[in-house]
Amino acid sequence: MRSLSVIIICKNEEDRIRPCLESVKGFADEIIVVDSSSSDNTVNIVKEYTDKVWVTEDWPGYGPQKQRALDKASCEWVLSIDSDEWIDDEIKQEIRTVLSSDKLTNTSYRLPWGNLILGKQMKFGRSARAPRRLFQRDGAAFTKHLVHESIVLKGKIGRLENGYLMHNSIKSYEHWITKNRQYSWLTSQKYSAKGKRSYGIPLAVLRSIWTFFLIYIIRLGCLDGSRGLLVAMMFSQASFNKYAGLWYLEQEAKLNNEKK
Repeated sequence: MRSLSVIIICKNEEDRIRPCLESVKGFADEIIVVDSSSSDNTVNIVKEYTDKVWVTEDWPGYGPQKQRALDKASCEWVLSIDSDEWIDDEIKQEIRTVLSSDKLTNTSYRLPWGNLILGKQMKFGRSARAPRRLFQRDGAAFTKHLVHESIVLKGKIGRLENGYLMHNSIKSYEHWITKNRQYSWLTSQKYSAKGKRSYGIPLAVLRSIWTFFLIYIIRLGCLDGSRGLLVAMMFSQASFNKYAGLWYLEQEAKLNNEKK
């Protein structure tokens, strides 16, 4: 089996990080954790599982922080996992099979997501996605995006079919609303920095409607019941907020230019 580094970034995750660490204990050759100055017991919990822990005083954004963790990895392959995620036994076995293969043609793999809402796993809608998390270390890098970062790596991308990358991202409805707002605003800022245009509030409304239709109808979120409907509505709202936020930034820039 090719060697495997697991990289994790975290902050104030004492209530959720232990399942993440338990799932990779004894499975990875090394566990690397970069913490953003947690004020709770997160770092002490992490030290029960690995001595490769770094604490940063700043927060440069998700992409740059994950790159810091990747820079410290030393194994042939890397599994990037968030502190509110864990891998189940089925996907562990498939990762072992992939990394032991004599005919490995892919340089990275997508892992099926198993999103949990109120203790129940979602199977459709947004949960039908499979993020790219397993990849060769050589030549890989994270984008510098503050949020919704991605891996930059040449080569073919495969997909694991058995098991799940479990994801327990919602602590409460209040937490979900706050996270939704924060991610939307960070995305507005990211789009503004890249010079992307909003094309006005009416289009923000249309994007929101399309997001709901995509998640609830096309990706069959309706089959997840009331939870599926809630997820579709939350992402629809987030879609509107990020483009409305981009429009607002555009108007602010115009006003500032007129004052000069």
